[in-house]
Amino acid sequence: MSGTVDITQDAGVLTLLMNRPDKKNALTDAMYGAMASAMEQAEADPAVRVVAIRGAGDLFCAGNDIGDFLNASNRVGEANVFRFIRLLGSFTKPLLVGVQGRAVGIGTTMLLHCDHVVLAEDAKLSTPFVNLGLVPEAASSLLLPAAIGHQRAFAMLAMGEVMEAQEALAAGLANTVVPNDELDDAVAKAALRFSALPPGAVQATKALMRDPGLVAAKMEAEIELFAQRLQSAEAREAFTAFMEKREPDFSKF
Repeated sequence: MSGTVDITQDAGVLTLLMNRPDKKNALTDAMYGAMASAMEQAEADPAVRVVAIRGAGDLFCAGNDIGDFLNASNRVGEANVFRFIRLLGSFTKPLLVGVQGRAVGIGTTMLLHCDHVVLAEDAKLSTPFVNLGLVPEAASSLLLPAAIGHQRAFAMLAMGEVMEAQEALAAGLANTVVPNDELDDAVAKAALRFSALPPGAVQATKALMRDPGLVAAKMEAEIELFAQRLQSAEAREAFTAFMEKREPDFSKF
């Protein structure tokens, strides 16, 4: 275990398990750092053929740990969240993910970088960045409209609308939807299938399917705006309201 992320490797599959179910797997800077370091090592390790990302408990990921995120907001450029995000965009090996329950913020945008997505029947995807006075990240402002169209992407990214599992499958954001009790098995089978393929051909195919320079450029533009928005009065009101468990009031802006 590393900072509440369990890291295991078996049969060519490296699994990153966000293991903080009591906090809905909300990600801290330490957790982002652990996952980023594991991915960097996996990239250089020929024994790793595929990386699978999972969340413990009945909820995949509630996004950023707000308290931890606020503490790190004055050093955004050094935050491990952006280190992890950049790795999502540049990682050359197959990325798999299995999602149950809610996937909020980065819990959803990371799926856009995964090559195989398995959703449990109760999965619910949401990206409420604007609700927090922020902007999208992980190149989601590029990748989500490309995947599902501008209007549906705007509803998620700007309005915070939730997309449930079957709708995500129909929209092309997932490969399959399975009963909750079959999620572990479905992810394991997919991972083993990837690990048995010729790795060079798999990685070359992945490289052909996406322009990493375009993705990286969008990420950097988002990161710059995200850092600016973190210092905004709108974001301060949103985060204060969240911590005080009340509705934010944006009427004065």
